Parts: sequence; structure tokens; C-alpha cells
Amino acid sequence: MTRPERFQAVIDYFKITRPEAETELVFGNPYELLVAVILSAQCTDKRVNMTTPGLFAMYPSVAKLAKADYDDLFAIIKSISFPGNKTRHLMGMAKMVMEQFGGEIPMTVEELVQLPGVGRKTANVITSVIDKQPNMAVDTHVFRVSARIGLTLNAKNPLQTEQQLIKYIPTELVHKFHHWLILHGRYICVARNPKCAECGLKSVCKYYHTVIKKQVIREKK
Repeated sequence: MTRPERFQAVIDYFKITRPEAETELVFGNPYELLVAVILSAQCTDKRVNMTTPGLFAMYPSVAKLAKADYDDLFAIIKSISFPGNKTRHLMGMAKMVMEQFGGEIPMTVEELVQLPGVGRKTANVITSVIDKQPNMAVDTHVFRVSARIGLTLNAKNPLQTEQQLIKYIPTELVHKFHHWLILHGRYICVARNPKCAECGLKSVCKYYHTVIKKQVIREKK
């Protein structure tokens, strides 16, 4: 099977099984999504969604967040991983948005990565979710799943993964493909003991054919 054929098989599968794939973070506007994504680094979406209602009640806008007191904000997000760093990132982000972007969340990757706490992955999430720009955010799930299936070959880091994926995904599907891989990695192709028996992609998955299938054959001998 060629790589274009494998990509097409994956696209066809997810179009049927997850046609409306989207982020599991709860948000109402670009500001809220940016805050949620910053908080989600090395933290579960479930925990973030438990934390943000209180945060947005106290700081309903980027202007309010820019004036936040460190101790007050820290107290709200203390159950999130790395609360100290994220408190500083959120305050710094909000101040920069107010001072350099007129209070509006920028909507280009180049501008977003200037903000504290915002790397390329976060910028790609914001622009693809809000504006449906063809930007591929690569987190641990996307990195793992794309390599296992065989969508990427010898990609050493997120940027290489992003570049390989973009090459084969139709532009109009890039913003959705990110969510397809994340959700698949979160619920089926998990890091340890992937649920291959439940996976509808095993017929086109390199990992299944080169690792799992061989293990099954050895066990039967």
C-alpha cells in the first residue's frame, strides 16, 4: 500500500466514524480557547474543563485577565499541572494581546507564537479550530498515532510529523484531521496496550501488521 492510499483509507474511515470531530475543550470564543489550550499542556482536557468555568467567571475577557493578580489566578488553576508557569503565561499572554494586538486574539501562527505560553502546536490549534486554517497541530497523540499507522516515516519531532502529514492531507481536511488523530489516540490507539481489536484501521496499520499480528502468530504456535 502506498502512502497516498493509506492516507485515503484513514480519511475514508474517519469520515464515517467521526464526521464531526472537534476539540473536547469547552470554549465560547477565541480568548477562551486560547486560555484552555495553554492550560491543557501536559494536562487532561477533562481537568481543564473543570477549571475554566471559574476562571472565565472571574476573568471573562482578555482585558480582565491582563489585570489579574498572580495569587488570585494561581488559586483558580492550582489543580492544573504546572500552575505557577501557567499563571505567568496567562498573565503575560493577556497583557501582550492588550498592548500589541489591540485586545484581539491574533489569528496567524506567526503572531500567536509571540505570546507567552504559546508554541507552534497551540498556535496551530487556535487557527485551525477558530478559523479552519489548514494548520496541523501535533501533540503526543498525533505524533504516536501517525507513526504507528504509517502516515509518517521516521519523523523525529512534531515539526517533521506536521510537515509529512500536511503533504498528503487535502487542504480542506487538515483542520479536522488533527482531531481525528487526537481522538483515536485518546480512546483507541492509546500509548500502552493499544486497543487493536477494536480498531477499524488495523487493515491499513503498519504497527498492527508488523507488531501485533506477529505477536498473535507467535502465541498460537
